Amino acid sequence: MVATDSPAVRGGKPTGPDDGTTPSPPSPPAPRSMPPQSDLDGSAFRDLLTAGLAWLDRHHEIVNALNVFPVPDGDTGTNMLLTMKSACQEISAESIRSVAEVAKAAAHGALMGARGNSGVILSQILRGIARSLDGMTALSGPALAAALIEGSRIAYKGVNRPVEGTILTVVREAADAAQNAAELDPDLRFILARTVRAADESVANTPKLLPVLAQAGKVDSGGKGLFYILEGMYRALMSETTEATLAPTAAPAVEPPPTRPSKGRRELPPLVYGFDVQFLVEGADLDVETIRAKITAMGDCPLVEGSESLVKVHVHVPNPGVPLGYAISLGFVTDVIVENMDDMHIPAMPPGYDPVPPRFETTTAIASAPQSEIIPETIEGPGIVVVTPGVGLAQVFRSLGTHAVVSGGQTMNPSTQDLLEAVNRLPAAEVIILPNNGNIVMAANQAQALAGPEKKVVVVPSKSIPQGISALLALNPHADLSRNVQAMTAALSHVQTGEVTIAVQDAQFDGIRVRAGDVIGLLNDMLTASGSDAADVVKQLLAQMGAADLEVITLYYGQPVTADQAAALQAELQNLYGNQEIEIVDGGQPFYHYVISAE
Repeated sequence: MVATDSPAVRGGKPTGPDDGTTPSPPSPPAPRSMPPQSDLDGSAFRDLLTAGLAWLDRHHEIVNALNVFPVPDGDTGTNMLLTMKSACQEISAESIRSVAEVAKAAAHGALMGARGNSGVILSQILRGIARSLDGMTALSGPALAAALIEGSRIAYKGVNRPVEGTILTVVREAADAAQNAAELDPDLRFILARTVRAADESVANTPKLLPVLAQAGKVDSGGKGLFYILEGMYRALMSETTEATLAPTAAPAVEPPPTRPSKGRRELPPLVYGFDVQFLVEGADLDVETIRAKITAMGDCPLVEGSESLVKVHVHVPNPGVPLGYAISLGFVTDVIVENMDDMHIPAMPPGYDPVPPRFETTTAIASAPQSEIIPETIEGPGIVVVTPGVGLAQVFRSLGTHAVVSGGQTMNPSTQDLLEAVNRLPAAEVIILPNNGNIVMAANQAQALAGPEKKVVVVPSKSIPQGISALLALNPHADLSRNVQAMTAALSHVQTGEVTIAVQDAQFDGIRVRAGDVIGLLNDMLTASGSDAADVVKQLLAQMGAADLEVITLYYGQPVTADQAAALQAELQNLYGNQEIEIVDGGQPFYHYVISAE
């Protein structure tokens, strides 16, 4: 699948309406007549970070809307929001008192909860801040400036090929402004005000650094998300409410995107993914295996780990009351998290487009969910962890020898912790991760770095489902790890990937103009086809792939397509390409009608 946290990963030259957002201007610097701001203790610093989360939460849909590519995966705001939520959950304990302790806990939470490229970079920024504040009991203005400088340095270091005009540029220029302000005045309000203003101006300037943004009339989404976090912190410092209206600056104006109706006034999305439910159960003589079996029967993505006295549970269900009611019958329930995944993850779609039929309407749908993984006691060769959306695709990977499947893909990027837990479940000293999505590779790399010394973890950077399957077919369980990684990485280039989905906005790339609601086709991550019918777009993609000269063509059909429709298309294609083997597989992936593998 394709990644969109950074627009630089996309090919093509987009043009379209000015549907970016006008950068939100920060409050002016603190009036010089105010008394100096004293240093903040750990509790006050915790409040600032929480305020940054709240302000991002209020605006994350704006950040999502800044995706420049017209596919239904504009999730930068959601990824940053979930990463920041994980950070703030770690700093809720009252035992965390000093600034250093708060920063360290927030960095750890963000590291484990990081989702997508933007979330990983945000976690690296917080990691650098924590490193700079190590040992400090209070936060001064100059200390904040130094922490932001270190946060920027660590973030740049964590990216193989840093791209200017992204969140990296915004954090660097904001940190430089903070450092310059600290040399003028140590007052924390003055420094943070200058920081926020610089971040705002840097976001507005991103189109000048990335032509893809200028041509789309938008600013960088990750940088915009970071701006909202910093602005929320400044508002809290100045005791401003989130309802405050700020005076405009001289930033270049562009038309804001259409915003969704507020809650209570909107057309509700269908119940597709249900609720993400997490909690801890404390008790005596808890039976982990029995609890795991019960939770697995309730929904998708079950994770049950623990001991006789404490069990951690994670599951996706249509009704959160079911697992919570069961948990209450077991013991003392704490750390409850319930999030509506449909509200958080489904991007704005064209009117009348229902990309995914409801999965939780009947007990049959629940019964068809993937069963809990049966981990073998021993694994011959390296353990394999893959990320994939859809029940059918998960079954395909399991049939090819995958040992652990992490649910995720477009708009549902798994966290670093999700991947690390999958690695740790495997009884293997060597583990290979196949992320199968360019927006998951960085989180996989973080999981690799966090794995304990007892495990050697390697990421084979597959960026699509066909690439992941091709890599897995190259695995030799009798070969050593380095040879397998070399062979699997080489296999990534042996397969072509086609994807068919719906355009969520008007755009033009490389001479192809699409309107919201059109069916579009992507060939190896480039927009190359469009039409009004998914079958027709598939045919366009196959022609572009040179299907007549290929040997094997596999179409994984997703939730927008029925089995009968897929079978009819297979018959048509077999008539067109009589010498090729054409296979149709129920992938079950959301949003994408077809994922095509050709080699």
